[in-house]
Amino acid sequence: MSSFSECAVSAPIALVRATHPKPRPADDHLQFGSVFTDHMFVMDYSKGQGWHSPRIQPYQPFSMDPATAVLHYAQAVFDGLKAYRGVDGVIRFFRAEKHADRLNRSCERLCIPTLDPQQILDSFHALVRIDQDWVPRKQGTSLYLRPTVIASEPFLGVRPAYNYTYFLILSPVGPYYAEGINPVKILATDTHVRAVKGGLGAVKTAGNYAASIFAAEEAKHLGYTQVLWLDGVEHKYLDEVGTMNIMVKIGDEVITPPLSGSILPGVTRDSILSLCRDWGLSASERPISIDEVLAAARQGQLKEMWGTGTAAVVSPVGELGYKGEKLIINEGKTGPLTQRLYDAIVGIQYGGSADPHGWMTKLR
Repeated sequence: MSSFSECAVSAPIALVRATHPKPRPADDHLQFGSVFTDHMFVMDYSKGQGWHSPRIQPYQPFSMDPATAVLHYAQAVFDGLKAYRGVDGVIRFFRAEKHADRLNRSCERLCIPTLDPQQILDSFHALVRIDQDWVPRKQGTSLYLRPTVIASEPFLGVRPAYNYTYFLILSPVGPYYAEGINPVKILATDTHVRAVKGGLGAVKTAGNYAASIFAAEEAKHLGYTQVLWLDGVEHKYLDEVGTMNIMVKIGDEVITPPLSGSILPGVTRDSILSLCRDWGLSASERPISIDEVLAAARQGQLKEMWGTGTAAVVSPVGELGYKGEKLIINEGKTGPLTQRLYDAIVGIQYGGSADPHGWMTKLR
């Protein structure tokens, strides 16, 4: 898909500072994605000119023509990563390069011109450096980065747009789930379909997430936190949870669905698999059916279940619902492996533990 790439040579980043800085919320009162910092990064794309005019400006609304392509055809992609203030006071990004690469893969899938990966990384560093006072200090909090690309050309017609806007916004956040590291309840559905192989399930697009909202709301009305999606063809095999990849421990084997084209290649998922293999655990990426999970639970072999993702990091699952049946996992408590994985990831992210894989990048 290289024909969609028109990466300009890195240009100086213009800066206009906010004249009226906003009050920063206390670390103890942070929610997820509800407060945003003083500035935003913006860059434009024009066909024939490529990506140009990188700038940091005060956080502000966009002005859009009613015919802007993204409003009609959902040509929009995004990613999400976090910056952490370590125990030593140093601000670090978690696996920023991998997130930049994934953003470009999402662009390719939607026929959006890719960006120079270094430009993406430069935008991360430049904006966080300007708003670094917004990076919270309490463990369990972080600064969430949301890089986004939208089709900005005003036209009606089904084709790739000729103009795009890349923007980056920042939000100081607390835990994604109100439960924190406490177990959540998830509902497996074989009624609704989120994605199929060959579709958009493996990339972070606006439409991908819009497809999940209806079932998620149904699950919430039944007392569940999220939906566990099954494959869109046979409605049989585990795919992912609405905002997380899913993992189970059956006996001594850690299992997660393979990257077969319908689930997101999660950065935290990849990190968890690396840790499991570092520790000598059996970690498999293979198809696993809901029937296998149910059978393992009845036989006492379903030891733990957890979700992984940038927002939640590691989230234990204490209850799984399916077709009116409720399975309590590990007595509804956080399992020992889940806790160990969470502690290991968090230790690396906040600089309290060694980083053997080089996942953390210091703010420059």
